[in-house]
Amino acid sequence: MSESVVSRVFEVSTGRRERVYDLSGMCARFLREVAGGRDGLLNVFVPHATAGVAVLETGAGSDDDLLALLADLLPADDRWRHRHGSPGHGRDHVLPALVPPHATLPVIGGELALGTWQSVTMVDTNRDNPDRTVRLTFMG
Repeated sequence: MSESVVSRVFEVSTGRRERVYDLSGMCARFLREVAGGRDGLLNVFVPHATAGVAVLETGAGSDDDLLALLADLLPADDRWRHRHGSPGHGRDHVLPALVPPHATLPVIGGELALGTWQSVTMVDTNRDNPDRTVRLTFMG
């Protein structure tokens, strides 16, 4: 079996509100194109100082619960030393310490090996930057 590494960059618009953006469909389409039914790993990376990648349930309130938790932990107020942008924007720069900008996930038979309710998401609390980049890399 031949091993390979394939990487592609995708553009995503998350809008000007805090959001948990589901990347699962993008990941599945990418793997259908490049994995060829092989086992391997998928690395998901967002090259931004103000966004992260999380694996969680979406659509049943967990995504909103995550945003509420982040608002409690990282309030959008004037406590932050990093002060450019909208009020409280400094907290967005702390987000990747709690929600890292990457995840590496197992691929079995060319498909993500996620649990029943798991989705791959980008967590974006930065209302100042609606345009995001996602790099997907399959190693298999």
